[in-house]
Amino acid sequence: QVQLVESGGGLVQAGGSLRLSCAASVRTFSNYPMAWFRQAPGKEREVVAAISWRSSSTYHADSVKGRFTISRDNAKNTVYLQMGSLKPEDTAVYYCATGNSGSYYAAFSAYHYWGQGTQVTVSS
Repeated sequence: QVQLVESGGGLVQAGGSLRLSCAASVRTFSNYPMAWFRQAPGKEREVVAAISWRSSSTYHADSVKGRFTISRDNAKNTVYLQMGSLKPEDTAVYYCATGNSGSYYAAFSAYHYWGQGTQVTVSS
């Protein structure tokens, strides 16, 4: 059973920074692709960033490229999302997610384990 627990959300002013963390309870964390999604009120959930098993490959959505960075620490079973130059349109609930062991990190429809979400609110 996979369990994901996010932390680090909060209220920040535009231009500020936050770092989200997601702790995963899995047997071999390094075998799992990891991703961050977000869902704003009235909008569909969208992928923000994703990272392969051993951090050799990453994906960042165009809307966050150059501002957000995904990373992982396999020794700590944790994935991070460093967010900078935050904008009000980044306001959303952010979810950590993973798929099956060994699955491709950029197959976003295959992610089916989700954390409970953490709220990020950016004020103007």
